Amino acid sequence: MLSGGPDTSALPVIAVVGPTGSGKSDLGVELALALDGEVINADALQFYRGMDIGTAKITVDERKGVAHHLLDTMDITEEASVADFQARCRGVVTDIHSRGKRAIMVGGSGLYVRAALDTLEFPGTDPVIRKRLEEECDAFGLAPLRARLEQVDPVSAARLGDARRVIRALEVHELTGRPFSSFMPQRQYHQPAVQIGLSVDRALLRERLANRVHAMVDAGLLREVERLDAEGLRQGKTASRALGYSQFLKVLDGQSDVQQAAEETIVATRQFARRQLTWFRADPRIQWLDWQDPARLAKAVELAGHS
Repeated sequence: MLSGGPDTSALPVIAVVGPTGSGKSDLGVELALALDGEVINADALQFYRGMDIGTAKITVDERKGVAHHLLDTMDITEEASVADFQARCRGVVTDIHSRGKRAIMVGGSGLYVRAALDTLEFPGTDPVIRKRLEEECDAFGLAPLRARLEQVDPVSAARLGDARRVIRALEVHELTGRPFSSFMPQRQYHQPAVQIGLSVDRALLRERLANRVHAMVDAGLLREVERLDAEGLRQGKTASRALGYSQFLKVLDGQSDVQQAAEETIVATRQFARRQLTWFRADPRIQWLDWQDPARLAKAVELAGHS
C-alpha cells in the first residue's frame, strides 16, 4: 500500500526508567543520538521552571543537541497532574513519530510513566468536594475519613496512607459512584512500548546519592530554594514537597542548618530510590540493564528494536 509518509504506527515508545541517580538522563540522550530520537521528560519535578539544581535537571550542554520535551513547562505554584501529563505526553509522542523519529521517555516518576504507556483512565475532579473533604480533615483529623474510605473502598484504604490520597479516593467515589481502586490499570500498553530499566548496585547508589546531594549544595541549592521561595514555592502543593526543597526551606526558616538539611535530603533521597525500585521491579515488562555495563547503550539499542 502506498503511503504519503513514514509508517509510524509500529514504532514503539522507548521508556528509560529506574531509580534516581542511576543515569537515566544520560542513557536517554545516548539512545536519542543513536536512534534519531527525541526525549520526553517523565520526571514530575522537572516540569517546574527554576527547579534545576535540586532536581538534577539535565543541562542544555548535557542534552548534546537532542530535543527535550516537557521540561520547564510549569510554574512552581501549579500542581502537577498525571492526567494532564498523560494527554500532553501522548500528543508529543504522536508528533515525534509523525516526523519519523523515535520517542524516548525518560523518568523515575512511576505513575507518570505508567499513565503515558498504559491504558489508564483518570476520573475527573471536583474542587468543591475536595475542599469540603480537606476542611473535614483539618477539623477532625484523618481517622474519620479513612474509616469512611474503608467502607466504600477497602482496597484503596489498605493501599493509601497520606491525607492527600485518602481525600482523592473519597472525592472520586463521591463524584463517580465507583471505588478509586476500580480505576487502577491492568498492565496493558496503550500503544507499542519498550521499557528499559537501569539496575543498580544499591551500595554504590547510596554513596552516589550522598555525593550528588553534597554537589547540589556546593552548586547553590540553598540560593535556588531562596529564589524560588520568593517566587511562591511554599504555595506550590507539588513543588514545595520536593526532595531537597522542603528540607532547605527549613534552613531559611532558621529551623535547620545546611549540614543537617543535606543529611535529611540524603536520607529522603535514598528512601525515594528504594520506593522507585520497588515500583519498577513490580512490572515484569521492564527489561533491565546494568547501569555500569560498558555495553549498555548497544544493548539498549537492541532492546529498542534497532540493531
